Amino acid sequence: MNSPQPSKARASRLPFILLAVALALLAALWFLRPEKGPEGNLTGAAVGGPFSLVDETGAAVGNDSYDGKWRLMYFGFTYCPDICPTDAAKMAAALKSFEEKHPEAAQKLQPLFVTVDPERDTPEALREFTDSFHPKLIGLTGSRAQVDAALKTFRIYASKVPGVTEGSYTYDHLAIFYLMDPEGKPVEFLASTTATPEQVAAMLERFVA
Repeated sequence: MNSPQPSKARASRLPFILLAVALALLAALWFLRPEKGPEGNLTGAAVGGPFSLVDETGAAVGNDSYDGKWRLMYFGFTYCPDICPTDAAKMAAALKSFEEKHPEAAQKLQPLFVTVDPERDTPEALREFTDSFHPKLIGLTGSRAQVDAALKTFRIYASKVPGVTEGSYTYDHLAIFYLMDPEGKPVEFLASTTATPEQVAAMLERFVA
């Protein structure tokens, strides 16, 4: 009986060699893949996106203005008598706690206060408001059309309510803390009415630290 030719033996082994190489490559890519961070209650949600607003210095800003930064966002207004100042104070306390524990990670975080009342919340009014809570907190405003577009993008309900005196008014609005990732994608939210500064800080520690 004739023995197999060497060339035929090598040819028969070739598919198995190629398969072994492919499996080894896949295994290497699996172990070298970037680790995904923890998922939040907004991961993959249709919240956020491009916007066009003005910051408290008067500069035009958009979603890409904060690329590379985590964003802790809140929508409210400076004339708010109680809820918004209380929530801004919660943000400030959470930021201070996070900065003390994670000073390097805190550099990757930008807190934003977005007005629902651009008629009264000028850049100057916002700067005075935000500076009273935390030096890193930046206020955003714009034209009525710009703010309305941002509210729609971020799924924020805000409705103007007439006040008790002629010409006065307030706002009913969704009071919520949003955490957006460095690409501006939604990660987590906390209802501000029930969230404590400790819970906001814990959210930052879970995702940003």
